[in-house]
Amino acid sequence: MPGLSTTVRVSPDGNFILATGIYKPRVRCYDVNNLSMKFERCFDSEVVTFEILSEDYSKVVFLHSDRYVEFHAAHGRYYRLRIPRFGRDLKYHSGTCDLYVVGTGPEVYRLNLEQGQFLNPLVTAASEVNRCAINPVHQLFVCGTQEGKVEAWDPRTRGRVGTLDCALSITDAQLEVFPSVTALKFQGSLTLGVGTATGQVLLYDIRSSRPFRIKDHMYGLPVHDLDFHEAQDLVLSMDSSVIKIWEKQTGKLFTSIEAAADFNGLCLVPNTGMIFAANEDPKIQTYYIPSLGPAPRWCSFLDSLTEELEEKHMDNVYDDYKFVTRKELQDLSLDHLMGTNLLRAYMHGFFVDIRLYKKAKSVAEPFAFEEYKRKKIRERIEEDRTNRVKLKTLPKVNKDLALKLMDEELKEKKKKRNKSGTNLLKDDRFKALFENPDFEVDKTAEEYRLLNPVVSQLDKSRMKDLKKKFMHQQFDEVEGGSENEESLSDSDSSSDDDQQWTKEVKHQHHLLRQEKMERWKAEEKEEVVLPRFFELKEGEEFKGLQGNTKKKQNNSSLGERVQQEGRDTVRLLSSMGNREITFAVGKKQRILKTREQGKKHHEERRKLLRPAKNLSGLRSKQKFIF
Repeated sequence: MPGLSTTVRVSPDGNFILATGIYKPRVRCYDVNNLSMKFERCFDSEVVTFEILSEDYSKVVFLHSDRYVEFHAAHGRYYRLRIPRFGRDLKYHSGTCDLYVVGTGPEVYRLNLEQGQFLNPLVTAASEVNRCAINPVHQLFVCGTQEGKVEAWDPRTRGRVGTLDCALSITDAQLEVFPSVTALKFQGSLTLGVGTATGQVLLYDIRSSRPFRIKDHMYGLPVHDLDFHEAQDLVLSMDSSVIKIWEKQTGKLFTSIEAAADFNGLCLVPNTGMIFAANEDPKIQTYYIPSLGPAPRWCSFLDSLTEELEEKHMDNVYDDYKFVTRKELQDLSLDHLMGTNLLRAYMHGFFVDIRLYKKAKSVAEPFAFEEYKRKKIRERIEEDRTNRVKLKTLPKVNKDLALKLMDEELKEKKKKRNKSGTNLLKDDRFKALFENPDFEVDKTAEEYRLLNPVVSQLDKSRMKDLKKKFMHQQFDEVEGGSENEESLSDSDSSSDDDQQWTKEVKHQHHLLRQEKMERWKAEEKEEVVLPRFFELKEGEEFKGLQGNTKKKQNNSSLGERVQQEGRDTVRLLSSMGNREITFAVGKKQRILKTREQGKKHHEERRKLLRPAKNLSGLRSKQKFIF
């Protein structure tokens, strides 16, 4: 395919392979007898899925993403019609010539190909139907719903005969999304395989409401496709990252195929060991596993080639294990198991048995499933409310930032300017900024206080006015008469805003310096060394400062003595007698202090001498007068 492939099918006679892909949307038919492409046809829209109605390629029906259903004959497109809702899957019931189409609604549309008209649809109890399947033996029709249920219908009476609730069977798993049904496949008359959106595969005996086997892919990705290998009694399940082949009765992994590109569709060639995988790559991936069965007759040379190939060493596959990091182990209180056989070290974490993981998770978070249910109910209620009248309310996170953006948007509208950039409140890419508490702005951070003084100014002066304004103007439009007044007020206040901005920055710098000084003082108080008392041993006498303490002081560095004595001078006692040398540590500071003291003394002397000079002047004048 030019871009990627979406679906692959093999005709019932085994002579033709049909594949759909993009871009441009197209279908290609390959003739296996000549090992060449027979034809290629392009479409107006992308193909969701298709069904082969005949033994060869002469009758094919395609379901498109734009609600169209196209019927193709050997020469090309035969007929085209449209269904009321977007379709997701279709199946052909050969006994009644009815084509069943399911999609984004509770109805299952029935199109009779013999009469060429729509029949009354089957109305399910679901909001949406994702997949459908028809049993090849007794023709029972089943459909998988968005609510995680499988409804069974009898085509003869057009009535519901049973319902399976698959979501209840996987409540012990840690679910991030709701387990909707995403894949259905019958094996024989009694076995039904169900794939869910959370990565589980459930095998049912349709006579029982409980699955007899549950297989978890451990990736949390939706299961796209299912198939059964009749000869080996194996199950093939595929999600976007891996194809797992496992035993039906025990659930033991047979082998797995990891994806070089995301998988889209799975096709097992009947009675062989060959698998086709449509993927997000131009080339359709083809795998041949000799242990599953022989090669198809049109490529029988593969059997002789595989015998000559050397066996390659494969790494161990941890299928029933869950990978956890060291932090997750500590959260589950399983860190004491490190070094035991219950944990297998791998890269930056460990592999732990999935059963042990589920038990520890249920003990650590006993109400996780209840919280998940409440969260999904709230999300569903919010989705239903989207069609109602929306109030212009503030978000739960970063309300101040939202107010600032709303204010700027109103100013731009009044000034009749159109910004080229996008609005953060309306852009879905920044939706988490106003919903997730992890993205909330920390106003106590130093960076915020220095780089965003305008926001803090907005918080103080205009926050209350803006809140009242947006609460009262939820449905009102901005009047045009007040544009000139507000524009004049904005122009007058621009210079005031600049002055206020500089004052706010200086104030924040001053506050930060004070906080740093207080922290330093608190640290200095904590580091005060308390005096220590020593006890003399028996038989020793106290000899004053001379003795072992002098040797210890001489061996210590100059900085340590300054800290111990807490003075500007340090004495070094010699080992010969009581002679000592004194070092001045803060010499420069003392010099400055003495200069300041000298200046003060000089000024005091000048003040004292001034009145004496005045008195001497008066005396001289008095003598001159007399």
